Amino acid sequence: MTANYTSTKKLFKFGLGWQILLALILGVIVGGCLNENAEYKNWLILNFLSPAGQIFIQLIKMIVIPIVISTLIVGVAGVGNTKKLGSLGFKTIVYFEFITTIAIIVGISFANIFQPGVGIDMSKLTQFNIVPYEKINQEVENHPSGIINTILTMVPSNVFSAMVSGDILPVIFFAIIFGLGLSALSKNKKQPLLDIIQAFSETMFRVTNIIMMYAPIGVFSLIALTVANFGFESLVPLLKLVFLVHCAIIFFIIVVLGLVARYFTIKIFTLMKILKEELLLAYSTASSETVLPRIMDKMERYGASKSVTSFVIPIGYSFNLDGSTLYQSIAAIFIAQLYNIELSIWREIILVCTLMITSKGIAGVPGVSFIVLLSTLDSVGIPLEGLAFIAGIDRILDMARTALNVIGNALAVLVIAKWERNYDAEKARAYEKHFHCL
Repeated sequence: MTANYTSTKKLFKFGLGWQILLALILGVIVGGCLNENAEYKNWLILNFLSPAGQIFIQLIKMIVIPIVISTLIVGVAGVGNTKKLGSLGFKTIVYFEFITTIAIIVGISFANIFQPGVGIDMSKLTQFNIVPYEKINQEVENHPSGIINTILTMVPSNVFSAMVSGDILPVIFFAIIFGLGLSALSKNKKQPLLDIIQAFSETMFRVTNIIMMYAPIGVFSLIALTVANFGFESLVPLLKLVFLVHCAIIFFIIVVLGLVARYFTIKIFTLMKILKEELLLAYSTASSETVLPRIMDKMERYGASKSVTSFVIPIGYSFNLDGSTLYQSIAAIFIAQLYNIELSIWREIILVCTLMITSKGIAGVPGVSFIVLLSTLDSVGIPLEGLAFIAGIDRILDMARTALNVIGNALAVLVIAKWERNYDAEKARAYEKHFHCL
């Protein structure tokens, strides 16, 4: 009798994943109703939906920088020496560049084969304001571009200013340098400080669990806000683009990442099952930051060492945006097709090379995918005005590409850990067994 009660209790356990899924569904329903009722829409958005959603995003942003700093310092200090850190850094960057380049090529191939922009009457498309993105792009263009800009923005003149503004790259740079300096001290000098930072890191993960209790409310508010603002009618003319982006992302996960995972004896579907709550949360909020602490925790429990996990994931959030780069390549070809612009092989090669550079050069800028496209389209003669036609559904597309970014970064940790021979297979099997029993 007790055994039956326990199994029934587990069956109906309403965990975070189910709560987020229910919040997602309710958010779509409520948002759809509000879109049809302008009388209540503005009041609810202003007084409930927007503040509730913004609170969740701000709570996540509040913990990201402390977690990145503490885990990176502990991780780098745990690597031990600059030679090992150099090996880890080299393999990480090589892997990121290889995967993101494939993502760009897959995106361009899908757009060329299925031609989502062909046959669409632009007069039926709703145009949205892209002036805010153009202003950010202008600020970016006033600085050196590409790799040089990345290097310059990576080295902070004031690390506290970088922390306050939430600039992740300079924070990562400082944490790595600080970790190296700490590891160079004798054990009796560095251990007390290392213990404090370790305790701080573990505390921040507990804080994350507390914040996640608010996640369903945040998800409901953000989804309802999105649907209430754009509605479903504006989606219909661009349904082919939305469908193609989702199909390309699924293909990339199953085929490209699946083959990489198989080569390193990792099961991609098991990984996705382990990350189901994080994927739901990232998809519904369109923000990778919301799941960064939880992915770090899960990948460490899934066999990757702390030093690899704390190094690869923060860097991956700036340099390994598989979903974003795949989407950018599809969107560029889509806009060219809207204007009946034929892109030669040479111009598409230029597009690939430009995306490889620009997607790294402004990592961490808000609205990064739009800014990258603004910086890229002109180089191959595609009108920038075309972005106004897809700005309205960018949030929907952002949800899908964010989910891919999460899977790509989680897999990267396991791949680099195995490549560095810093992976605990027994721990991973035990975690899988424990996970399947939940």
